[in-house]
Amino acid sequence: MKKDYPVPASFLERETEVKKSRFIARVAPVGSRDEVKDWLEKAHQDHPDARHICWAYQVGRPGSAAEAAMNDDGEPSGTAGKPILSVIQHKDMGDVLVMVIRYFGGIKLGAGGLVRAYAGAAESVLSEVGRVVHKPLSAANITMGFADEQPLRHWCDMNAAELDSVTYGASVAARVLVPEDQAEVFSAFCDAHKLDYSFET
Repeated sequence: MKKDYPVPASFLERETEVKKSRFIARVAPVGSRDEVKDWLEKAHQDHPDARHICWAYQVGRPGSAAEAAMNDDGEPSGTAGKPILSVIQHKDMGDVLVMVIRYFGGIKLGAGGLVRAYAGAAESVLSEVGRVVHKPLSAANITMGFADEQPLRHWCDMNAAELDSVTYGASVAARVLVPEDQAEVFSAFCDAHKLDYSFET
């Protein structure tokens, strides 16, 4: 059984200043590399004159993320992406992207100063962003009579399940996203109502 884990509740931006350099940190919830790309493109559109846009992300459960990556975007190797990623990992959060946009202020910070500045910027935004719990979902396909749709909708509302799609024909076909920890309860509901269902693998 996959564990629930916290993910960012929303997009958030915070700005810090270190020796006249501006560090604009953004956090965003992401579920795939494509979403990461979209957020990075937006950052480049919003800040075309920034000297660096460094970032790190991890998708999946903290500690065993399915995917993680980082980028120093021209800063000395290991001084930007890596400190951002280590703050993410320390926060025990999944499905998260942190971008730090830097406007150079004319004073060089040195490698240690950069590490502290990027880690501090990541910390400033991650410590303030709201968290929601990501519950792994299982998808189930159901075929049922018209009279069964309302009880199913009611069950979904009561059990944090989501009716993903409904198709009407001779009978009603539905796809339901069920929290994994409710899968057995869902099966019992279907059996009690004599619904034809199967979980997608």
